Amino acid sequence: MTAQAAEKKTVKSKKEKALVIVESPAKSKTIKKILGDGYQIEASFGHVRNLPDNVLGFDVNNDFKPTYVVIPEKKKVVTKLNDLAKRSDKIYLASDPDREGEAIAWHVRELLQVPDDKVFRIEFNEITPKAVKYAVEHSRQIDMDRVKAQQTRQILDKLVGYKLSPVLWKQLGNYRLSAGRVQSVALRMICEREEEIEAFIPQEYWSIHTIMDKDGKLFEAEVNKYKNKKIEIKNEEEANKIKEFLLNPETEFIVDKVTKKETKRKPTAPFITSTLQRAASSKLGFGVSKTMQVAQKLYEGIEIEGTPVGLITYMRTDSVRISEEAQGKAVNFIKDNYGDEYVPEQLRVYKSKKNIQDAHEAIRPSYIEITPEIAKVSLTPEQYKLYSLIWKRFVASQMSSCELSTNSIDIMNGSYKFKASGNTIKFDGFMKIYDYLTEADEEDVVLPELQEGEELKPASIEGKQHFTQPPARYTEASFVKLLEEKGIGRPSTYVPTISTLLSREYIVREKKNLMATELGFIVNNILSEYFKQIVDVDFTAAMEGKLDNIEEGSEYWTNVVEEFFAPLKVAIDKAEKEVSKVVIEDKVSDIPCDKCGKMMVIKHGRYGDFLACPGYPECKNAKPIVEELDVDCPKCGGKVLVKRSKKGKKFFGCSNYPECDFVSWNEPVKDKCEECGSYMVLKYSKTKGKYAQCSNSDCGNIKIVEEKEN
Repeated sequence: MTAQAAEKKTVKSKKEKALVIVESPAKSKTIKKILGDGYQIEASFGHVRNLPDNVLGFDVNNDFKPTYVVIPEKKKVVTKLNDLAKRSDKIYLASDPDREGEAIAWHVRELLQVPDDKVFRIEFNEITPKAVKYAVEHSRQIDMDRVKAQQTRQILDKLVGYKLSPVLWKQLGNYRLSAGRVQSVALRMICEREEEIEAFIPQEYWSIHTIMDKDGKLFEAEVNKYKNKKIEIKNEEEANKIKEFLLNPETEFIVDKVTKKETKRKPTAPFITSTLQRAASSKLGFGVSKTMQVAQKLYEGIEIEGTPVGLITYMRTDSVRISEEAQGKAVNFIKDNYGDEYVPEQLRVYKSKKNIQDAHEAIRPSYIEITPEIAKVSLTPEQYKLYSLIWKRFVASQMSSCELSTNSIDIMNGSYKFKASGNTIKFDGFMKIYDYLTEADEEDVVLPELQEGEELKPASIEGKQHFTQPPARYTEASFVKLLEEKGIGRPSTYVPTISTLLSREYIVREKKNLMATELGFIVNNILSEYFKQIVDVDFTAAMEGKLDNIEEGSEYWTNVVEEFFAPLKVAIDKAEKEVSKVVIEDKVSDIPCDKCGKMMVIKHGRYGDFLACPGYPECKNAKPIVEELDVDCPKCGGKVLVKRSKKGKKFFGCSNYPECDFVSWNEPVKDKCEECGSYMVLKYSKTKGKYAQCSNSDCGNIKIVEEKEN
């Protein structure tokens, strides 16, 4: 071997091996493409350690010192990460750029059996070559203040869940009950809204509308004042008196005032988590959970022309801040594609609300040049819709204002004043790509040219009856907005909070509206009476502020926990002594008992609802609630029923059992397999979404099922 060859071999052998540990395996492919062969990318699959499930997990008498355990199903993951770490020269912890991500990085670091000088924390707000490489070059140590903030939140939540839930269990027997620091105050707000609706008494009122005729051009005007005071028309009698006066041929409709002005409408800020969820709900019909699932995929990476690309920045954020670089690229894109007139004289700067985590930017496209139409061929319909919404909102946020010409006309008849108004767009500005006209805007009309003192003739005069409406029930999107406004939780907790309330059956979703159930009201009443602090909105919001203080290093975490725990302990002791058992009356079904003839009632057991005879203990007959699918049994043609195993797991069987032994863990569908004629069953995966798969393992035919939008 020559000296030169030996030197090359030595250099190659000394090349560093780097291990990058991410949360999600979905990120791995995108990051691997960016960093290349010198890096191995592995996933922790979320948290690797947690407080134990069956005990409190921290010592309330010793500064709340926590004891963490490896999550059982993560033991193999931890072993693998340790083996890889020992063979690597550097380990980069690249979990998400927030408190939860910082805590995951710390837990992984605590389990890695390698020297401290080999381990580095990196974070990036977008999965792009520049951002990822910059993060590697500017690695840091784990931010322990951020970790302590997450740890405090976890301990506070555990205190509420572990200490309060048993109080509920004692009162409400068979129900899967839980209390939670955020979920309980959220439940209270939904219950209070329902109480407001039930207590609401509608009030009648009327409005007077006239259609004016100006040389054949018709426009509407409405009575809004009488003797310069806002008019209130309480009933039909009052409305008819006004109509009678106005219809008198001796009265005149005179143009009193014509106001013309030019106004500008600025674009709104780029999306944060809550505004994205609301916009996706109103414009796309997406539920908040679906929005976050689709956004997660866009962030982690989509295959575009064979290359995985992270299309948007991190989607859990409450900051409207954007980087100077992203802004500069947006401005250049706007100039090149729409013209200089679409760029504002001064660059747009948006201010975030107080008490937010400003760790990362607003939600925006990672690559402004990848337009929705370019990306469309690589995206599912849902991904395309959401990406298009994010892209357009961001680009619009950097564009010129929309210029409007506004006309307002006051018309007098005696002491009655009518109002008519309308807008016309002079320059579309940001609305060229992002149209967010309000409902009022859409109803605006172009008014004819009128002069003050001009007499108008009414084409018609009409009185309209109205009733005041109760407060609207919250949708998922409007409830997220409320949580944000009240400072309850953070972007990462909005979806889990709603999901928990639904899974506990404290609330139900009806036509997008969230409604409290009987069980929800009972739980809320108990918590509101005995644990006022826990369900207090201001207290919960203040606690979120204290978590921020811990992250900033201005408050010590054990003091916060102690302040929270001391009154909680007193309340628990009182509740355990005073709360009486609550009985929820059974609902009577329309199914007679086949043993004694009494109408069976619906009871709640460990594994859900079931039918039972009300004659217990004399009659002990019980049976499952049978749900019938509109699908014929593939074996005998009977009906397929939804059933449950002894452990509560759902399965599907034939109505002709035991004569027919058809059974399936997956839901059968009507359509037969086009390849082999076997029955198809529904399945779901994150990559495919909902799909039907042939039950014949030798066939394996798959048919994608288009999901209905939430």
